[in-house]
Amino acid sequence: MNKLPDRIRIKDIARLADVSVGTVDRVIHGRSGVSESSRKRVEEILKQLDYQPNMYASALASNKKYSFACLLPQHLEGEYWTDVEKGISKALSTYSDFNTTVKTTYYDPYDYQSFVNASDAIIAQHPDGVMVAPTVREYTRIFTGQLAELDIPYIYIDSNIKDIPPLAFFGQNSRQSGYFAARMLMLLAGNEKEIVIFRKIHEGIVGSNQQENREKGFRQYMKEHHPACNILELDLHAERNDEDALMLDNFFREHPTVRNGITFNSKVYIVGEYLQTREKNNFNLIGYDLLERNVACLKQGSVYFLIAQQPELQGYNGIKALCDHLIFKKEVNCINYMPIDLLTVETIDYYSNK
Repeated sequence: MNKLPDRIRIKDIARLADVSVGTVDRVIHGRSGVSESSRKRVEEILKQLDYQPNMYASALASNKKYSFACLLPQHLEGEYWTDVEKGISKALSTYSDFNTTVKTTYYDPYDYQSFVNASDAIIAQHPDGVMVAPTVREYTRIFTGQLAELDIPYIYIDSNIKDIPPLAFFGQNSRQSGYFAARMLMLLAGNEKEIVIFRKIHEGIVGSNQQENREKGFRQYMKEHHPACNILELDLHAERNDEDALMLDNFFREHPTVRNGITFNSKVYIVGEYLQTREKNNFNLIGYDLLERNVACLKQGSVYFLIAQQPELQGYNGIKALCDHLIFKKEVNCINYMPIDLLTVETIDYYSNK
């Protein structure tokens, strides 16, 4: 047999089998219009070469349509999930040749029944694949159980539920992130005996698995390294933003010596803007995510550190994983942790523009 190039092309197979390129293409894709003798010659060459057809070309040729469903928390334009949706849109553009569509459904993160209703609506669509930001385990399990029964692959984004394994997960290691955040805060706090955790909460519901896991990691670090430090808590009302300033006023009146705090959601700007308004310049505050208002607080000095997790890349990679699995039949890595990026006023512009 003549020496072949490292990459086997259809025209190489055609030359070896002494048939046309069109004949080889018809054999590879199981189409009719090929004589039995020609089919046998092509199949023998394919076997000898252990040839794997180009899945990209095969997917294009199939002309199959792929419908994906995304289940995300309700949000306003400019909030964290806006960047996730930007990544989804970019992935759709990348894979537009393969007839991919995405329908996004939203749920209220502070209402578990909202998640149930939204997931039921997705099941009724019977999509080819699903990307979901999970809620608490028991409600997520119901949804994923239905998807498994229908043999619909699903991707987790933002937070992972390890005992209900998905096809793939894209997000930070939440506990490790919280553990790291505690270490950074205590570098600022030094020997201070009090710190504060700020939350947005509605009727006992934090609204995000990731926030809860970050706090667990945070408390683990504090227990191991600063057990004598008192951790204060301030729960701001998730759906009554007009009360935030009054609640913060009362808190700082009651705790005038506290100098360091953190929030595990993406709305650190709520506290940051309050500190600016009250001209409270002696408070070290850490938060998450590159919302415009968060970044503004970082640049103006009311937020000391921001921890970023590349939500746009999460959205893009989630859709890419579904495409790799369903269209190209590729093996998909299950756990895909995003970096834990610590940003300061000196580094934020370089990170944002990279």
